[in-house]
Amino acid sequence: MKKTLYGIPNCDTVKKARTWLADNGHAFDFHDFKKQGLERTTVAAWLDQVDWELLVNRKGTTWRKLSDERRAQVVDKASALEVMLENPSVIKRPVLEGAGPLAVGFSSAQYAAIFGTGAA
Repeated sequence: MKKTLYGIPNCDTVKKARTWLADNGHAFDFHDFKKQGLERTTVAAWLDQVDWELLVNRKGTTWRKLSDERRAQVVDKASALEVMLENPSVIKRPVLEGAGPLAVGFSSAQYAAIFGTGAA
């Protein structure tokens, strides 16, 4: 399966993940979900693999900018799906698909474990 890294290009964590993948010789496609959007089926598939509370970044600026009422409505997988489709930047970045189990976020140790390399 081809590897796809989802995120936005100016996110520091996404930059680190892209650099790690390139430096360690892993080919991947980059999907800028701000410019390219996200399909409902893609996000729904992610939510079948990881808990919605992992995928929704409650520490980020986008989440904090949502109204208190909108944040309070995000209580389960279905409501999380809707807020992520409305505001893709609320998704914890990056999301790596196709390298085994769905990976959310980035650390060099996490990617080294995913790819079975010692390059942490």
